[in-house]
Order: sequence, then structure tokens, then C-alpha cells
Amino acid sequence: MSKLNDRNFDSIAQKFQRNIYQTTKGQLRQQVLLRDLLELPEFQKPQHILDVGAGQGQLALELAKLGHTICLTDISAAMLQLAAEQAEALGLSHQLHCQQSSLQQLSAQGEKYSIVLCHAMLEWLAEPEAAIRQLKALLTKGGLLSLMFYNLDAKRFGNLIYGNFDYVNDGLSKRKTVSLSPQHPLVPTEVLSWCDTEGFEVISKTGVRCFHDYLRQPAMQQSHFSELLAMELKYNRQEPYASLGKYVHLLLRAG
Repeated sequence: MSKLNDRNFDSIAQKFQRNIYQTTKGQLRQQVLLRDLLELPEFQKPQHILDVGAGQGQLALELAKLGHTICLTDISAAMLQLAAEQAEALGLSHQLHCQQSSLQQLSAQGEKYSIVLCHAMLEWLAEPEAAIRQLKALLTKGGLLSLMFYNLDAKRFGNLIYGNFDYVNDGLSKRKTVSLSPQHPLVPTEVLSWCDTEGFEVISKTGVRCFHDYLRQPAMQQSHFSELLAMELKYNRQEPYASLGKYVHLLLRAG
């Protein structure tokens, strides 16, 4: 067994809401994911969707507003409670079902879905490669997987242009863990290899925050957000920009 454990955010759920979801980082991520998903034919009519590691369900709530029903799962009861409270406030409780469950438990249950979302979860898992196999087990043949993960290549690139050479030479490891910063970013080519092994077909690849985090004047993230978002949406499926995103979003078809 690995000595690593899957990360549970019970103790910092409110901090996550304040420092991630309510910032330009979270807003940009939301808009990119919605653009990528809503262009697909599957989303042109109401669907029953599984959201694995859904956290507070920001994306799920937006999809529910469009008529979809979503099963939100997470190992954090505190995160799911916040999702349920927001759904009730928006009158969407009937479209969201919250279930405290791990990916391992879900994949063992045998239920299958035509659409599975898994966003910003792989980098917190003890065994991310095994997670790809478990996600495949949740999908019907030809089903759609929306997979987003933290990009090691982009983390290295960002620290190099910031001049953090010692940090890069030390393997991007810190003595003190930053609670909201993923400590196990993934190499995109490795993730793509895992997906290929499981028989997934890549539909598209998008970079998330290709420019946002690299701005020389970080204040522009807020003051020029609409222009920044427009540039992200214009270029984030083109190389080399797609590979510079702090996160990589893959749309995959199960074979």
C-alpha cells in the first residue's frame, strides 16, 4: 500500500471557498470548463451526470441551472454540505444528489454513467494512475469523461520565469505544505498514457489558466478579467498555450 493518503478537505472547506472558488482563478476555471462541455452534443439535452470529487459543486450548480441532474460525490462531508446549502438557496436541490463516497467505493458499486466529471482531484490522490481505471469502470461504452488535473510542466515553467531556481532544482518540493496548493502535480504525457492504456479516445485538450498566473502585473487578473478571459478562451486549445495551462482539461471518450 502507498504511504500517501487521498486528501480530505473537511477542515478547510470554508477556506477553499474563499481563496479558490471566489477568486479570478476559480471564475476563469468555471468559464473554461463550461465552454468546453456545453459545446458537446451530449449537453444539448438534460443529462444525468456523475461529478467525482465535486467539492462544493460550483460547476454542478451551473449545469443544474441548465436542466441537468447531477450526483455529487466527495470524501469531504463539509464540502458536500456547502454544496447542498447552495443548491437549496438556488432552488436546485431536486437536481443535485450529494453522496459522501470515494472514487474507489463508487467504482466498486457497479453503477455506470454516460457522463462523468473529475476536476482537480487526481493531483490530491495517493494513486492517480489507478484512478483512471476506476473512472473508466464508471462509464458506459462510448461514455464521456471530463478530466482536469494540475500540470507539473506548467508549475515548473512558472517557477522558472519567477526565478525560483533553487525550488525547481529541489524538485518543486517545499518543507512546509501549503494547504490549498496541490503537492502532487502530474505530467500530462503520463496522464495521457494512462488514459490510452484504459482505451480512452482524446476528444480535446484545453489549458486552464494559460496566461492568468503568468501576468507580470497580478492586479490585472481582477482589473482586466474580461479581456483576460477572452484571451484564455481564444488561445487555450492551441499549442503551445494549451500545454502552459496550470491545469489541463481533457475530454475523453470511453472505448
